[in-house]
Amino acid sequence: MLITLKKLAVALAAVSACAAVAPAHAQEIKSRIIRFGYGLNEESVQGRAARYLAEQVGKLSGGKMKMRTFGSANLGSDEQMQSALVGGSQEMMVGSTAPLATMVKEFGVFDLPFLFNDEKEADAVLDGPFGEKLLKMLESKGLVGLVYWENGFRNVTNSKHPIAKAEDLQGVKLRVMQNQIALGVFGALGANAVPMPFSELFTALETRTVDGQENPVTTIQSSKFYEVQPYLSLTRHVYTPWVVLASKKWWDTLSPDEQKVIREAAASSRDFERKDSRADSTKAMETLKEAGMKINTVSPEELQRLRAKAQPVVDKYTQDLGPELVKQLQEEINKVRKG
Repeated sequence: MLITLKKLAVALAAVSACAAVAPAHAQEIKSRIIRFGYGLNEESVQGRAARYLAEQVGKLSGGKMKMRTFGSANLGSDEQMQSALVGGSQEMMVGSTAPLATMVKEFGVFDLPFLFNDEKEADAVLDGPFGEKLLKMLESKGLVGLVYWENGFRNVTNSKHPIAKAEDLQGVKLRVMQNQIALGVFGALGANAVPMPFSELFTALETRTVDGQENPVTTIQSSKFYEVQPYLSLTRHVYTPWVVLASKKWWDTLSPDEQKVIREAAASSRDFERKDSRADSTKAMETLKEAGMKINTVSPEELQRLRAKAQPVVDKYTQDLGPELVKQLQEEINKVRKG
């Protein structure tokens, strides 16, 4: 009888210990509302990936962490959202690397033209030590860099004529991202480069405030630029990623379990978004053709001429960004090329 009572006491103690642990662990994931902002519309690659991310956060947190997504720059431009994250008044966003370069200059390296030959090279560099190193640099600025999504290879559209050779850019008033490298590169190529937030771009194209712009085909299609831009020239001059960001102020209030949920959901969204982006690029090209855009591919010879014209700007900004940084990037790309 004594043995039985002892066994019962031990069993009850074990149950009691488990009961004490379970609620404590359950408290590691609290009910939270997470505001996630992005610039494109809800039906874009960005919009679909944002919804997927929200679903993953909900699933991995057992429904406790709820992400609300806000597209079409409803929470502000990339620059405004970055400031909101730094201040802690917004939790998360996805945005371009160009505005990040105003905070961490090294992100400007992705604005250097003709770096990557294809998406495989870009993925390997972004997901490897080089990409991770840049994400870590954001923490001292009040941001947590989580993963890179794909924006893609940028191409030129305009309302004047096809860009078939370097001279065709001469005098074209072209909206570029708000950073010095883009301004310098397109200035060197002869365009009249105009920095402007993406949220203002469609109206500027419609009113002919600018003649053209440069973006990946998925953005050109989802933003309906074909309604106001008859010419698309496939230059693939820059590969631009997007960065999924969290507010450091907010991040530091999360438990390790909550941080793990966000990190796992972000990694899953990266894989979803890239696959979706690449499939969407093919579909976007068909849509743009059907919409009547006149599409031309710039020849390798002319791309080489464009590269040569831009080289003095590349050399200048290599010095500004840090020759060692650009060398590291080139070494990572060469590793992928050698297989």
